[in-house]
Amino acid sequence: MTKTTSEPFGLMIAGPTQCAGELEVHSPFSGEALANVARCGESHVEAALELAQATFNDKSGWLPVPKRIEILRRAATVMEGMEDTLAMAAASEGGKPLMDSRVEVKRAIAGLGMCAEHVAQHAGEVVPLTPDNAHTKRMGFTQKEPIGVVVAVSAFNHPLNLIVHQVGAAVAAGCPVIVKPARDTPLSCLRFVQILRDAGLPRAWCQVAIPESTALATKLVVDKRVGFFSFIGSASVGWMLRSKLAPGTRCALEHGGVAPVIIDRSGDIEKALPAILKGGFYHAGQVCVSVQRVYIPDAIIEVFAKRLADAAQGLKVGDPLDADVEVGPLITAHEAARVHEWVSSAVAKGAKLMCGGEPLANNCYKPTVLVNPPLDAEVSQQEVFGPVVCLYSYTDIKEAVAMANGLDVAFQAAVFAQDLDRAFQLYGQLNASAVMLNDHTAFRQDNMPFAGLRHSGLGVGGIKHTIEDMQIDKLMVVKVSDSL
Repeated sequence: MTKTTSEPFGLMIAGPTQCAGELEVHSPFSGEALANVARCGESHVEAALELAQATFNDKSGWLPVPKRIEILRRAATVMEGMEDTLAMAAASEGGKPLMDSRVEVKRAIAGLGMCAEHVAQHAGEVVPLTPDNAHTKRMGFTQKEPIGVVVAVSAFNHPLNLIVHQVGAAVAAGCPVIVKPARDTPLSCLRFVQILRDAGLPRAWCQVAIPESTALATKLVVDKRVGFFSFIGSASVGWMLRSKLAPGTRCALEHGGVAPVIIDRSGDIEKALPAILKGGFYHAGQVCVSVQRVYIPDAIIEVFAKRLADAAQGLKVGDPLDADVEVGPLITAHEAARVHEWVSSAVAKGAKLMCGGEPLANNCYKPTVLVNPPLDAEVSQQEVFGPVVCLYSYTDIKEAVAMANGLDVAFQAAVFAQDLDRAFQLYGQLNASAVMLNDHTAFRQDNMPFAGLRHSGLGVGGIKHTIEDMQIDKLMVVKVSDSL
């Protein structure tokens, strides 16, 4: 069971030593208090921005690449010795089952290694320039420089690894960073930043902001001193913040999708079933590329639906700190109630409920399989962000593609097909930034490009791509005379 620790976390931001109040962090499963976290006020945000900007402006004080690599690698080594502690802590505050939180910690450690490796290989390029006349010529080359102050706003569902993607990348790029973790899961972020500081990162290069209000958080993001804004979260908030950014602030937005899977008539059902089970119910569906819409040939949907429902009912739901639990709680009671409302609405409109559709204690929800919910139902139109998988029958593959492409979101998709021609045809036809063949939509490695398209986001995530977003290629042109 989750254990109450009431662990205190002080300010990790410039400004007054007095905090602007406290945030009590609770377990989403038991409701028990895990820690009290210091909030910051307007004076802290102003001091943080001023310190970050001054740190960036002092180019003589920039952290050299070897120093950044040393800090990142040392932090990774420290985390290796804390794997179980970090996994238990992340599971406690975020509700992701311990078996999956352990994987998250390993990914976070590997991500720091990727940050170090990528920046170690950073080199500019020689730019070929045409001689302007017979006696003079010019040669050009570029080098990498940090873009400026980074403000990173993160999400709750991967409370450690997402912070590594944002903060680790900023450290690797050489940018001072101010990070605002999700209010429901700030503890993993605070622990990680302390690890970076213990590994030698000066305090000015990474600060944590937990603002006392949403208005203050917005003020932090839209300040003119921000060079790059990194956002992971809901589309409504992300696009709103982008519209308010100061002129010149660059940004990357990572929102969610309503991930489609097409099972072709040549697809191997024995491969598809366990993949969809994992991809749909992993972290109770609280993943931006979680399997949500599965398109299946008419001839097999009945058998497929029954087998998936039987498997879903066999998943163990409960306390995320139980090593055998496969599906934990929703992050809040409000989210659990919303998921139930959407499922109930779909069933009332004609969807066939194969299993689930029932709220459980402790913000948990039974893994749910729906067959042919109406295309205008919330579960067909919007990201459920809950343990719900919807199956849709089709007779013509073109019909399946049209339904899969029918929304204003596009992120990762999947195809199950043994016919290679059909697999490549579907890869070309689907609106997606990535298509998984014979795997679920939620697969990700941290060196992959990870991009929400259309309403799903802006820019490309992934360690390498984020570091490059946070840097500029600075050109130098040298005019050289041929004569001695």
